Amino acid sequence: MSDPDEALAAVDRIYREEYGRVVASLARRFGDLDIAEDAAAEALLVALERWPADGVPPNPGGWLTTTAGNRAIDRIRRESHRDAKHQAALTMYDDTPHEPTGLVEDDRLRLIFTCCHPALAPDARVALTLRLLGGLTVAEIAQAFFVPETTMAQRITRAKRKIKDAHIPFRVPGADDLPARLAAVLAVVYLVFNEGYLSSSADADPVREDLTAEAIRLGRILRRLLPDEPEVAGLLALMLLTEARRTVRVAGGELVVLHEQDRGGWDRALIAEGHELVRECLARNRPGQYQLLAAINAVHTDAPVASATDWAQIAALYDQLYALVPGPVVALNRAVVIAELDGPEVALAEVDRLDLTTYHAWHATRADLLRRLGRSAEARAAYDAAIATTENAAERAYLSRRRGSLAP
Repeated sequence: MSDPDEALAAVDRIYREEYGRVVASLARRFGDLDIAEDAAAEALLVALERWPADGVPPNPGGWLTTTAGNRAIDRIRRESHRDAKHQAALTMYDDTPHEPTGLVEDDRLRLIFTCCHPALAPDARVALTLRLLGGLTVAEIAQAFFVPETTMAQRITRAKRKIKDAHIPFRVPGADDLPARLAAVLAVVYLVFNEGYLSSSADADPVREDLTAEAIRLGRILRRLLPDEPEVAGLLALMLLTEARRTVRVAGGELVVLHEQDRGGWDRALIAEGHELVRECLARNRPGQYQLLAAINAVHTDAPVASATDWAQIAALYDQLYALVPGPVVALNRAVVIAELDGPEVALAEVDRLDLTTYHAWHATRADLLRRLGRSAEARAAYDAAIATTENAAERAYLSRRRGSLAP
């Protein structure tokens, strides 16, 4: 690889894709998150030194795992107080294939259940999983949670210390414990998917296929583990129906919003699979938030053109969702539907009542509603606020173009 910038970009991309797999494998092998993270970071440094000169190895994930494992053993050797682990590491023969094949032998699923242990605070569970499995930086996670980076760093550190001090095991819980642990795991999987579908990082691709694919992969595993749990089916359906639109979500470096997307480019196989899961959920009649979100996406993907969207049905589904999860983000999304049914003025009144001033989607929604009302000066200010609160390059490009098209 002759171009240094191209080589560094390849290392960054592969590392982001493989990070969760490497850390999960090391966590299982050594039982220590700090060792796993530090060894993965050291392997990255070696890759940065060697790959630009030697080229990317045929199996970069396996190379990173092996290199990180060797670095972890070196570290344990250097720390004399870790005698027990030293002996274990020296005698350990790790013949696990790099790509997991068994259901409960999946290292990443095991790591998710560890990160989502009930002993950890809910916010810490999500943050730790995004850090260890999704490979997101602390800054990226902090942005997703609307908190300062230092606050998020402390939250993650405390969670890792809790796992270590409480001797929380690296394993998938037994069948009796699975349902009680499920809500946190589903929340984390969905957050990983969302981060992939619209990255919060200025340095990453606007859409990260590695994260959406990983979240769907985990969703499928959970579905096999818990085939009778409707929220698992609902989450998988939601991710499939959203993923079906991924390839047309960005064009020319700019975000393409739903009503402007080329529906001929949607993945019909994923849509069919998602619709089948939604029908299964409806038959069970035990609605939950993921099932309702999946049903909303099913209505969208059922419309051959944007103008044929059944907004009344979507509004009814959002009403059900708000009754279950009465949060401001749900209210914001419901207001977007209200704009289609009752007009932008009614929707704007709903939006302005929400306390979401640090959320870029709130500013973007206001900007669009103000634009439709012909209030260009206010719309321009709202677009500026939306652009200032998102790092995603494709979204910034879209918002900038919309701002530039406003009437004087």
